[in-house]
Amino acid sequence: MRKTIAAVTTAGLALALAACGESTPTTPAGSASAPAAAKTLEGVTIEVAAKWTGAEQTNFQEVLKAFEAKTGAKVTYASTGEDTGAYLGPRIEGGNPPDIAILPQPGLVQQYADQKALKPLTAEVQKQIDDNYTPYWKELGSADGQAYGVLVKAAHKSLIWYRDQAFQDAGVQPPATWDDLVKAAQAIADSGTPPFSLCGASGWTLTDLFENVYLSSAGPENYTKLSKHEIPWTDPSVTTALEKIGQLVGKKEFLLGGSSGALQTDFPTCVTQVYGQDKSAMVIEADFVGTTAEESGAKLGEEAKYFPFPKAGDTEPVVLGGDIAVALKDSKGAMALLEFLASSEGGEIWAKLPGYLSPNRNVSPDNYPAELTKQLAQTIISAGDAVRYDMSDLAPSAFGGTDGKGQWKLLQDFVRDPSDIKGIQTKLEAEAKKAWK
Repeated sequence: MRKTIAAVTTAGLALALAACGESTPTTPAGSASAPAAAKTLEGVTIEVAAKWTGAEQTNFQEVLKAFEAKTGAKVTYASTGEDTGAYLGPRIEGGNPPDIAILPQPGLVQQYADQKALKPLTAEVQKQIDDNYTPYWKELGSADGQAYGVLVKAAHKSLIWYRDQAFQDAGVQPPATWDDLVKAAQAIADSGTPPFSLCGASGWTLTDLFENVYLSSAGPENYTKLSKHEIPWTDPSVTTALEKIGQLVGKKEFLLGGSSGALQTDFPTCVTQVYGQDKSAMVIEADFVGTTAEESGAKLGEEAKYFPFPKAGDTEPVVLGGDIAVALKDSKGAMALLEFLASSEGGEIWAKLPGYLSPNRNVSPDNYPAELTKQLAQTIISAGDAVRYDMSDLAPSAFGGTDGKGQWKLLQDFVRDPSDIKGIQTKLEAEAKKAWK
């Protein structure tokens, strides 16, 4: 689905920014031991289903080949297409699921757990998770206190990309705080360039914007509570976040085409408006912006640059998307592959390939082939317990992931008219109550 489907599709970034070349993998002190003894699965076939196609599929299959060489197993790959649930549903109902499915939303873990379709992780897999991941990542792959999944791939969503020439023309530097971002936007507008190309037609980009501001201004504990609807959307912490966002979307000169133009601009058109068309200065979105920027003719690291999402409060926000591997069959082969994917060994193999970021804290950034991914990987590791998963992907899809409904629609309404914050909060809360009942 939307954001997570595109997650970290940065093959072009890796090639463009590979200033440091590949490094020999090193295993940090305290990282988990290598899983599964060699050649223990001769004659075993494992089917893995995931949404990836193209370069993402090719790179993942390189990881699977390493597992095959290590264990003797044979792994087949099936693409689920854009809608993972639509692919898996009939196979689960027909009693013929793949051994492993890689889910683009944590909410699907709970859904399939409720259907008794998932197999609990073995002690060996859980040990890899405990050794290599923060407790938060383990929780994302769990349902009702039982661990079912391994977060195997991440997308870094706390970035703002900018066109360097636009910043030079306005005499501004990448801002570190929200107030500085507002000041920089005003200076860029005054120089004659609309500061933001907002991808408002793609509602998920607005949820990403809200999540970064909310995590920074309200803090990680409130973020977790709101993601579970343990505090209402009418809470003052939500008011504060929307007020801050209103400082950007409430000024028509800040948005290319004004609010109307922003709401007619989808992703990735918003990126091409910044790079290639040179119509705007910044686009607020994840690391995968770089691929479209490069396709638009911008040289990464020179004309196309990024800065961390500015602090809107006490917390430096790090919001991630990603993919979670779960077992749908209770087989030795399925658990062995999950153990491998959860290990630092498996993560290091994947990290050497373009377009990948690991949430595994024992996968050293030195393994990444490009300076950009090294930096982003270090940001994820350094964020520690403050890092959080995309909130809308944690929500029931009716609220957090449906075009024209829930958060997507109401945040678009907010961009259209940011003056009625309390009204938008009331509507958000009403929709959340429906989704969580």
